Amino acid sequence: MADQLIRATAADGGIRAVGVITTRLTEEARQRHKLSYVATAALGRTMAAGLLMASSMKRPGSRVNVRVKGDGPLSGILVDAGLDGTVRGYVGNPSIELPPNAKGKLDVGGAVGKGFLYVVRDIGYGYPYSSTVELVSGEIGDDVAHYLVSSEQTPSALVLGVFVGANGVTAAGGLLVQVLPKAARDEALVATLESRVAALSGFTPLLQAGKTLPEIFTDLLGDMDLKIFPESQILRFHCGCSFDRMLGALKILGEAELQDMIVKDDGAEATCDFCGRVYQASSDQLAQLIVDLQTESSVSG
Repeated sequence: MADQLIRATAADGGIRAVGVITTRLTEEARQRHKLSYVATAALGRTMAAGLLMASSMKRPGSRVNVRVKGDGPLSGILVDAGLDGTVRGYVGNPSIELPPNAKGKLDVGGAVGKGFLYVVRDIGYGYPYSSTVELVSGEIGDDVAHYLVSSEQTPSALVLGVFVGANGVTAAGGLLVQVLPKAARDEALVATLESRVAALSGFTPLLQAGKTLPEIFTDLLGDMDLKIFPESQILRFHCGCSFDRMLGALKILGEAELQDMIVKDDGAEATCDFCGRVYQASSDQLAQLIVDLQTESSVSG
């Protein structure tokens, strides 16, 4: 099943639901970063959450930046997701592995530890909107739902899942259900929705059972005037890094540092944190950067 995002509404537009399947892009991230089991689950959940949050933005080019900064051995998570369906991300310690938690599942909470969740929404102009909340459990889903309620005042239920087997990621994705202001005063509706989401056995078991996103929506909201949008959006792991951008970053270091790289290393090598791609610049290319800096300095002077 292709990685995709599908939207729906229910309760006469009072409920907004978004579902994502992110199996392939999570597997790509696992391979790119050589992630352990628990690191794969942590990054996969956060990428799905980022895509779900970005889906509510309106302006083309809008993106959400999600940073999970905890005191656990994972050493943090950073994800960048766009309204266009692209996502990228990495963890601080990709090789960390922990024993299963008390429920026999991957101990993402233990890997993340205690700390904070930082969210930055960039709509493409003006100052990005940023907010910070304390981590509730480190399991990502609880933490993002807490952010949505406390920072955006939107009652939200979030289910995220990543199943990693011996052959890699076989199921990943998530479901976000939000009660919009027009229905938030209906306490019975909110309670019913909360109980139904809580009754879910998780998200990946549904995918492994062969359920599609429309079928998951129907099971959850089928008796609440459910309307599923016919358009599905393709999702993919994508990083906009390039050799030219790498050269631009090196240029910022200045003449002295560039000259030092030429003398000591006969060039430079840089690895993109987001996608793991390695770029190499020769000593001649570094020398050209120095010439460019000198030219710019003489012009501005």
